[in-house]
Amino acid sequence: MPDIATALKAEIQRIARKEIRVQTEAIRKASTQHRREIAALKRQVKALEQANAALRRAPRARAAAHDAPAPDAPAVRWSAKRFQANRLRLGLSAEALGRLLGVSGQSVYNWEQEKATPRAGQLQAIAALRAMGKRQAQAALAAQQD
Repeated sequence: MPDIATALKAEIQRIARKEIRVQTEAIRKASTQHRREIAALKRQVKALEQANAALRRAPRARAAAHDAPAPDAPAVRWSAKRFQANRLRLGLSAEALGRLLGVSGQSVYNWEQEKATPRAGQLQAIAALRAMGKRQAQAALAAQQD
Protein backbone atom coordinates (compact mmCIF):
# COMPACT_ATOMS: atom_id res chain seq x y z
CA MET A 1 0.00 0.00 0.00
CA PRO A 2 2.65 2.53 0.79
CA ASP A 3 3.97 2.07 -2.77
CA ILE A 4 0.59 3.01 -4.25
CA ALA A 5 0.34 6.08 -2.01
CA THR A 6 3.85 7.18 -3.00
CA ALA A 7 3.14 6.54 -6.70
CA LEU A 8 -0.17 8.40 -6.48
CA LYS A 9 1.45 11.33 -4.72
CA ALA A 10 4.24 11.49 -7.34
CA GLU A 11 1.70 11.34 -10.19
CA ILE A 12 -0.41 14.13 -8.66
CA GLN A 13 2.73 16.32 -8.32
CA ARG A 14 3.72 15.64 -11.93
CA ILE A 15 0.26 16.50 -13.27
CA ALA A 16 0.12 19.65 -11.07
CA ARG A 17 3.52 20.84 -12.39
CA LYS A 18 2.38 20.20 -15.96
CA GLU A 19 -0.87 22.12 -15.38
CA ILE A 20 0.98 25.05 -13.76
CA ARG A 21 3.42 25.15 -16.68
CA VAL A 22 0.53 25.33 -19.18
CA GLN A 23 -1.22 28.09 -17.27
CA THR A 24 1.89 30.20 -16.67
CA GLU A 25 3.13 29.92 -20.27
CA ALA A 26 0.66 32.59 -21.45
CA ILE A 27 1.73 34.90 -18.62
CA ARG A 28 5.41 34.31 -19.43
CA LYS A 29 4.83 35.15 -23.12
CA ALA A 30 2.93 38.31 -22.21
CA SER A 31 5.67 39.33 -19.78
CA THR A 32 8.34 38.83 -22.44
CA GLN A 33 6.33 40.88 -24.93
CA HIS A 34 5.89 43.68 -22.36
CA ARG A 35 9.63 43.73 -21.66
CA ARG A 36 10.35 44.09 -25.39
CA GLU A 37 7.87 46.95 -25.67
CA ILE A 38 9.33 48.68 -22.60
CA ALA A 39 12.85 48.39 -24.04
CA ALA A 40 11.67 49.82 -27.36
CA LEU A 41 9.92 52.70 -25.58
CA LYS A 42 13.05 53.42 -23.55
CA ARG A 43 15.11 53.60 -26.74
CA GLN A 44 12.51 55.91 -28.28
CA VAL A 45 12.49 58.19 -25.21
CA LYS A 46 16.29 58.36 -25.24
CA ALA A 47 16.32 59.32 -28.92
CA LEU A 48 13.68 61.99 -28.34
CA GLU A 49 15.58 63.41 -25.36
CA GLN A 50 18.74 63.64 -27.45
CA ALA A 51 16.85 65.39 -30.25
CA ASN A 52 15.29 67.76 -27.72
CA ALA A 53 18.67 68.59 -26.23
CA ALA A 54 20.08 69.25 -29.70
CA LEU A 55 17.20 71.60 -30.44
CA ARG A 56 17.74 73.42 -27.15
CA ARG A 57 21.43 73.91 -27.98
CA ALA A 58 20.76 75.17 -31.50
CA PRO A 59 19.43 78.64 -30.57
CA ARG A 60 22.37 79.17 -28.22
CA ALA A 61 24.79 78.29 -30.98
CA ARG A 62 23.07 80.73 -33.35
CA ALA A 63 23.07 83.44 -30.68
CA ALA A 64 26.74 82.81 -29.92
CA ALA A 65 27.57 83.08 -33.62
CA HIS A 66 25.56 86.30 -33.83
CA ASP A 67 27.31 87.82 -30.82
CA ALA A 68 30.75 86.59 -31.80
CA PRO A 69 33.31 89.32 -32.35
CA ALA A 70 34.96 89.82 -35.70
CA PRO A 71 37.78 87.32 -36.33
CA ASP A 72 40.38 90.09 -36.41
CA ALA A 73 39.11 91.73 -33.18
CA PRO A 74 41.48 91.44 -30.23
CA ALA A 75 40.43 89.36 -27.26
CA VAL A 76 38.89 91.44 -24.48
CA ARG A 77 39.47 90.52 -20.86
CA TRP A 78 36.54 90.88 -18.47
CA SER A 79 36.60 91.90 -14.83
CA ALA A 80 33.51 93.05 -12.94
CA LYS A 81 35.57 95.19 -10.56
CA ARG A 82 37.40 96.95 -13.39
CA PHE A 83 34.10 97.49 -15.18
CA GLN A 84 32.58 99.11 -12.10
CA ALA A 85 35.70 101.22 -11.57
CA ASN A 86 35.49 102.40 -15.19
CA ARG A 87 31.82 103.36 -14.73
CA LEU A 88 32.67 105.33 -11.60
CA ARG A 89 35.64 106.97 -13.37
CA LEU A 90 33.28 108.17 -16.09
CA GLY A 91 30.80 109.38 -13.46
CA LEU A 92 27.91 107.44 -15.01
CA SER A 93 24.99 105.65 -13.42
CA ALA A 94 24.33 102.03 -14.34
CA GLU A 95 21.33 103.20 -16.40
CA ALA A 96 23.38 105.77 -18.31
CA LEU A 97 26.18 103.31 -18.97
CA GLY A 98 23.60 100.79 -20.14
CA ARG A 99 22.24 103.30 -22.66
CA LEU A 100 25.77 103.86 -23.97
CA LEU A 101 26.32 100.12 -24.36
CA GLY A 102 22.84 99.37 -25.71
CA VAL A 103 21.74 97.28 -22.72
CA SER A 104 19.57 97.85 -19.67
CA GLY A 105 20.80 99.34 -16.43
CA GLN A 106 19.88 96.05 -14.76
CA SER A 107 22.33 94.23 -17.04
CA VAL A 108 25.09 96.62 -16.03
CA TYR A 109 24.21 96.05 -12.37
CA ASN A 110 24.23 92.25 -12.83
CA TRP A 111 27.62 92.42 -14.56
CA GLU A 112 29.07 94.46 -11.69
CA GLN A 113 27.64 92.05 -9.10
CA GLU A 114 29.05 89.09 -11.09
CA LYS A 115 25.56 87.62 -11.50
CA ALA A 116 26.01 87.66 -15.28
CA THR A 117 28.73 88.27 -17.84
CA PRO A 118 28.49 90.30 -21.02
CA ARG A 119 28.37 88.58 -24.40
CA ALA A 120 31.23 88.80 -26.88
CA GLY A 121 29.64 91.61 -28.88
CA GLN A 122 29.03 93.61 -25.71
CA LEU A 123 32.64 93.08 -24.61
CA GLN A 124 33.79 94.92 -27.73
CA ALA A 125 31.57 97.89 -26.82
CA ILE A 126 32.92 97.82 -23.27
CA ALA A 127 36.49 97.82 -24.61
CA ALA A 128 35.67 100.88 -26.71
CA LEU A 129 34.19 102.52 -23.62
CA ARG A 130 37.48 102.08 -21.74
CA ALA A 131 39.17 104.48 -24.15
CA MET A 132 36.55 107.21 -23.51
CA GLY A 133 36.93 110.08 -21.12
CA LYS A 134 34.21 111.77 -19.05
CA ARG A 135 33.52 114.44 -21.65
CA GLN A 136 33.32 111.95 -24.50
CA ALA A 137 30.92 109.74 -22.52
CA GLN A 138 28.69 112.72 -21.68
CA ALA A 139 28.75 113.82 -25.32
CA ALA A 140 27.82 110.33 -26.49
CA LEU A 141 24.89 110.23 -24.05
CA ALA A 142 23.73 113.67 -25.19
CA ALA A 143 23.94 112.58 -28.83
CA GLN A 144 21.78 109.53 -28.06
CA GLN A 145 19.08 111.62 -26.40
CA ASP A 146 18.83 114.00 -29.39
